[in-house]
Amino acid sequence: MSVESKKTRAASCSNIKLFLASLALVYFSKAFGGAYMKSSITQIERRFDIPSSLIGVIDGSFEMGNLLVITFVSYFGAKLHRPRLIGIGCVIMAAGSYLIALPHFFQGLYKYETSVSHGTNINSTESILPCMSNHSLAEADEMPDLESITACEKAAGSSLWIYVFLGNMLRGIGETPIMPLGVSYLDDFSREENTPFYLACIHTVGIMGPMFGFLLGSFLAKIYVDIGSVDLDTVTINHKDSRWVGAWWLGFIVTGTVVLLSSIPFWFLPKSMPKQGEEQSRNEGTELATTAEQENFLPDENQNQEENPVTLKEMAKDFIPSLRRLFKNSIFTMMILTYLVSVNGFIGMITFKPKYMEQVYGQSASKAIFLIGILNLPAIALGIITGGLILKRYKLGVVGAARVSITASVGSLCLLFVQIFIYCDKAEVAGLTVSYQGDSQVSYNQQTLLSQCNMGCSCSVKHWDPVCGYNGVTYASPCLAGCQTSTGIGKEMMFHNCTCAGEMMTPGMNMSTVLGQCPRRSKCENIFVIYMALSVLGSFISACGGTPGYIVLLRSIQQDLKSLALGMQTLIVRTLGGIPPPIYFGALIDRTCLKWGTKHCGGRGACRLYDADKFRMTFMGLITGLYCLANVLWGGLYIKLVKRQKKLALRNQTKANGVEGATVGNRHANINIARSKEDEANESTI
Repeated sequence: MSVESKKTRAASCSNIKLFLASLALVYFSKAFGGAYMKSSITQIERRFDIPSSLIGVIDGSFEMGNLLVITFVSYFGAKLHRPRLIGIGCVIMAAGSYLIALPHFFQGLYKYETSVSHGTNINSTESILPCMSNHSLAEADEMPDLESITACEKAAGSSLWIYVFLGNMLRGIGETPIMPLGVSYLDDFSREENTPFYLACIHTVGIMGPMFGFLLGSFLAKIYVDIGSVDLDTVTINHKDSRWVGAWWLGFIVTGTVVLLSSIPFWFLPKSMPKQGEEQSRNEGTELATTAEQENFLPDENQNQEENPVTLKEMAKDFIPSLRRLFKNSIFTMMILTYLVSVNGFIGMITFKPKYMEQVYGQSASKAIFLIGILNLPAIALGIITGGLILKRYKLGVVGAARVSITASVGSLCLLFVQIFIYCDKAEVAGLTVSYQGDSQVSYNQQTLLSQCNMGCSCSVKHWDPVCGYNGVTYASPCLAGCQTSTGIGKEMMFHNCTCAGEMMTPGMNMSTVLGQCPRRSKCENIFVIYMALSVLGSFISACGGTPGYIVLLRSIQQDLKSLALGMQTLIVRTLGGIPPPIYFGALIDRTCLKWGTKHCGGRGACRLYDADKFRMTFMGLITGLYCLANVLWGGLYIKLVKRQKKLALRNQTKANGVEGATVGNRHANINIARSKEDEANESTI
């Protein structure tokens, strides 16, 4: 019997460890895929030529899918085979990732916007004449009719972004069972004292996922989208160009495969197992083990459930009063509101931060994504751990935890406010941010791209094919720079005798231009280093308040309402904090666009150049405003917590005084009872 018991314990231990390792891998893979999606936002926007507001809708589709099934999975999942449900969820996530990558194979080769035909024959002596091209301004900017646009878009697959939307929604549906079913399964069958350590291990491994996701995004952003299908020598743009699209699709195949592989162990795990450290006989006939806390939670209802199943009407009767009790708790309501405002700011920031770094500091998309992955995300992870250690080291209660959280929130707000004033000079683009004479451009319309120096060239003002002059100014196209001739092929092509470039230089200087935008001034790199230092420090300080804030939420709710409270928090924060921010952030950012691209089929494409000052004030102003509101709410919440703590202290003191008086009065009776018990014990021993 003892040998069988040992075998049972060994099997239980190995199963729980296998589940722990599998769940940690799934946490890593889902975070890996989610972070990669965030890092690919800019690439997807450019590939499908869609505005930021629409890319916000696509990004929010993950939360939409999650919310569609979260209630059903959380309720029915606990009654079914939980490991297999997690495995099914992983397969759905993998299918979603593959669906996102699918448009790449249907869409054909990427045709980036250009204003001239670039030669590819190295032996060709022909010279392209940008200014003297055989077309008129009317022909270049003539809008095609609706029928031709529709036919062209159908052929080019411009509406295939719907696959990305649906694939991301599938990812959200597949992710749903992982957290609630995984954590509950682990808690049910592991020792109570081991559960916190196991959860810490899972989250530690999970934290690495976003870092690897952003690093993969950075790497693939440098690889051309049609790698293997085109001769890269014929591509005239590089990864720093606003028209460049990286191999975004390849990352979704990688992340989908990782998620699919992580699902394999769950198909071999049992529906239930002996609780860690206990013999199988103690759990015979039970399918779901229960912890001490769960046994205390509505034990009568659990017993009745086996005999008489609870009807939907009875469940509704119990649910609505519980919900009313929960939202009557002013601290819980304010906590949810505070979380909601903070999450709106965070989601908006993490979604469009790479684009912000591109437009304000002149960084490439790949470098921006790389720096977020290697600096900001580890700082957040370290901050979360530090917040937990502070609570443990100083043994802080609810008020103490709230104090730590509000201090971290105020500190990060101050650093955010400083970041508004850390910026580089705007990119100098003739006709957009500066005039052709070098003065600051106050207002912009299409006609300001035309000047005396390029008036005779019959240039299109719609195309974006930037060239950089030796005077440090970018021109929207070689034609608009007034260039007369060109030499070279591919990325090495140069344009000469550019009349507009000559207007802003002293006589005798080089009047040539090269492909691509001009880099920012040298001092911009130093300013960017200061910005990144403030950003990383702010990420760390903000994350330090995460764990204490969660403790305040847990400790401020009645025991029987805790599960409902956490469920409502997830539902509300994901609905109102996960879906709207990318949409309204994107819509507001679109309003700061200076130069829209032109689609291959005509019509407005993705934005090529933003007004850096308006972008900065809109983006950072909105984030700072949201965090400022969150701090005001934290202040009100802290006052409420202090008042409640004082009331509880007064009540406990009153009770203590009453008990002390009762104890003095009953001391003689207690002594007699104790003596009589001693006598009984002595008698039984004899």
